[in-house]
Amino acid sequence: MNIPETTPCPCGNSPNYQSCCNPYLERGKLPPTAEVLMRSRYSAFALGNASYIRRSWHPDTVPKELDIETSATWCGMEILATKGGEENDDKGIVEFKAHYISHGKSFTLHEISRFTKERGRWYYVDSNSHSQTEKPYA
Repeated sequence: MNIPETTPCPCGNSPNYQSCCNPYLERGKLPPTAEVLMRSRYSAFALGNASYIRRSWHPDTVPKELDIETSATWCGMEILATKGGEENDDKGIVEFKAHYISHGKSFTLHEISRFTKERGRWYYVDSNSHSQTEKPYA
């Protein structure tokens, strides 16, 4: 994916995608924490990078079919809380809200995601989530 150097990162953590999530999505660098993995997965959803989403999902829980809603416009995310998930941990939880627009309506996905680290690599395991329609988008 050829994204200009000055493009802000979709995850909202940096004004520069190339130095924020790009190393994980396109250069094979492993995220050091569960939160960084969550941010990079959000960026992958925003950019339609299904391959990265699949690779970052734990092999035991990855769905056989992965349907990414390409009609959604991802508008930002907020990390609400983390538990564990640091470089020296092997388990972590990240609670976040992701905002998006789909079919003329604004939605918020509120998710509490579980992560595990195996052989030095963080994986998304599963989540407790729900979508909430906020209001029609004008």
